[in-house]
Amino acid sequence: MRMVELDKVSKAWNGERVLMGISLAIAQGERLVVLGPSGCGKTTLLRLIAGFVVPDSGGIEIAGRLVARDGHILVPPEQRHLGMVFQDLALWPHLSVWGNIEFGLKATKVPKEERWLRIARMLKRVGLEDLAQRKPAELSGGQRQRVALARALAPEPDVLLLDEPLSSLDPELNRRLRDEIVGLQERLGFTLVHVTHNHEEAAVVATRVVHMARGRIDGPTGASV
Repeated sequence: MRMVELDKVSKAWNGERVLMGISLAIAQGERLVVLGPSGCGKTTLLRLIAGFVVPDSGGIEIAGRLVARDGHILVPPEQRHLGMVFQDLALWPHLSVWGNIEFGLKATKVPKEERWLRIARMLKRVGLEDLAQRKPAELSGGQRQRVALARALAPEPDVLLLDEPLSSLDPELNRRLRDEIVGLQERLGFTLVHVTHNHEEAAVVATRVVHMARGRIDGPTGASV
């Protein structure tokens, strides 16, 4: 089954074309890495899938449902069953680890008892059970990465989008966390779309790699089903 499909998607910012006729199919349960240099359009691609950006032309489907087409958002971000980890993590500084993870669950109106069960389960999965009441400023870089990952996964998304979340980490922590990401994906079965400029990271994480340059994808774009 194709979980995500882009059909001739283009996007421009202030008259400059950022993405040019992108067509890409991603299979259910796949770990797709989009590999390319900074400024090639990788983040815009993720934000289009997430619904934070509207395509100027072309269409986007998620799980067979048309979510955006030719300048129109048809399904808002909160109804796409996606999770996203941003490059800057975007944690709320005034909220605890628990509060940051709970934030997205509240937004999707998950009942309180279910929220607490999911948060406790995610804290255990990412090894932060003893840090639930700490604020982001009291955590190490790796711990903050795990909070962002737990927050994205707590709503049990069908697709997880990762926007270079490991780029600021030292090589050893990068290796450890990418192994953890692969382990979580294998256990939970979500579809992963990971963008990076790091070739070694791509080789470890991906079941398939596509290369992006100057707003275009090079190489095979069909889902590996």
